[in-house]
Parts: sequence; structure tokens; C-alpha cells
Amino acid sequence: MNPISIASYSVHGLLAEGKIDLFGYLESCRYRYDLRTADIWNGLMLSLEPEYLQKVRQGMTERELTLVNYHVDGVHLWEDDAEAREKNRTLAVQHLQAAAFLGAKTVRFDTGGKVEPISQQQLDLLAERYREYCEFGAVHGFRVGPETHWGLSLLADNMEQIARAVDHHAYGILLHIDHWEQGDIEEANRRLAPWTMHTHVDARVTRTCLKERMQMLLDAGYTGCWGVEHHSARREYAEIDCQLAAVRRAAAELTEEAQISAHIPEGNPLLTVEQERRG
Repeated sequence: MNPISIASYSVHGLLAEGKIDLFGYLESCRYRYDLRTADIWNGLMLSLEPEYLQKVRQGMTERELTLVNYHVDGVHLWEDDAEAREKNRTLAVQHLQAAAFLGAKTVRFDTGGKVEPISQQQLDLLAERYREYCEFGAVHGFRVGPETHWGLSLLADNMEQIARAVDHHAYGILLHIDHWEQGDIEEANRRLAPWTMHTHVDARVTRTCLKERMQMLLDAGYTGCWGVEHHSARREYAEIDCQLAAVRRAAAELTEEAQISAHIPEGNPLLTVEQERRG
């Protein structure tokens, strides 16, 4: 069964109220929700200094948690201004080093840009940058890529072009399921499923089409996490609990159905084939 995680953005409301920090999130993953995964949004990270990162790694180790995804805002690849792009690149390298130290399995950096067809200049730069990040990731055991989150990444055509242009084994996408602009949403999910390294499952998907979307990804060979993400900033502990329960139930049902399908006996188990034929 694919593991399940909780994206730490799910507690951004509690964070804003001063009611949780990164270590409270880790504690919740392990002891409130009985998970062995951490799925960290950099909004909960207070620093990238070695002393702080050592505390975070120790916190995960003590709770037997694996960092399945590290999703980073504020270091997107495309800005119209070249100086801004280079500033983001410098920060991204620092986050890559942090991800390596923390033992991340996947890392997300947004594309940036606007919701419009990608230009050749943008495609060339994004392919070069993601490939550079993938080279680092490959050395340190993790995959790197964008999320279907905002800007250029919300168009399936753009995401497929980027994936094909990067063409690296350590490249992958964080599929925020159903989060697309324009075109057929189900078709967009299917097109990008082969590159999916991690997922975000929001409340709407959880309520309306969860099992179908999970089956679609499994059919495409997906082996990563089902990443629960909540957005309302209200009743977050309870809302996360509801989404997590729904994902656990759907995952269990899909596993059971696959097992039944693989072991359906042919014919009467108490008769030989010849005996059945004579009957």
C-alpha cells in the first residue's frame, strides 16, 4: 500500500495563530495521526542554518519519520527579471542542500510565470534549471520538479513540455490532483501521471473523486505517497483527520480490490477441470 503523508501547509492557520511550529507538526504526524512520514512546507522552517536543520533532522529521527516531500515556496524558477531569477536560484540551491541533509525523497520548486502557454525562452531556462537541480537530487537520493500549483504549471501542455525537455531520471512532478486551468482535468491528470513523484489531495478531491483519481495513478504505476493537504485554515486538526480517514479508507479498498482480483479462483475449487466439464 502506498504510504500517506500530511502536507504541513495543512496547519498554516494554526501557524498564523502561533499555535504550532514545525516540531508540533512532526509530533502530530507521529502521535496524533500515527504516520511515519513528514511532508514539510518551508513556511514552517525557521532557518536553513546548520544548527536548526540538525534539530529538525533529530526531531524526525526521534519520531521515526521519513521526509517524503519538501515543498518550497518563494524560489520559483521563472521571473521576468533576470536578477530575480538568479536570486531565486541561489535560494533554491540552499534549499536543495537542506533537503539533502534532511533526507528528503522528493523536492518541489514551482515553475513561476503566468497561466499562459510557455515560451521557448521560459522552456529553455526551466529545463536547464530543473535538470541542474535533478543532477544534485540524483546524487543525494531524491527527485525534483514542479507542482501543479500556480502560473505556468497549471496548463498540462506546459507541464508535459517541461518534463520532456528536462528528460532526467530524477525529475518528477508533485501532482496536486485536479488542479488545472483549461482543458479536460481528467485527461490532464492522466497525461502527467507517468511523471508523478508525489501528490497533494485536497478536500474537494477527497469528497468527490478520490478513489477514481487514486486508481488512475496506480494504473500509471504510481508508488509514491498520498499527500493529504487541507487549505481552509479552520478546524485544521479535525479537517485533516477527516481527509486522512477518507484517504486511508480508499487506499484500503483499492488494495483489497486488487488482491481479490488477483486471486479469483477459476471454477469449482473442489472439482478437477475434467469433473467440471463432465458436469
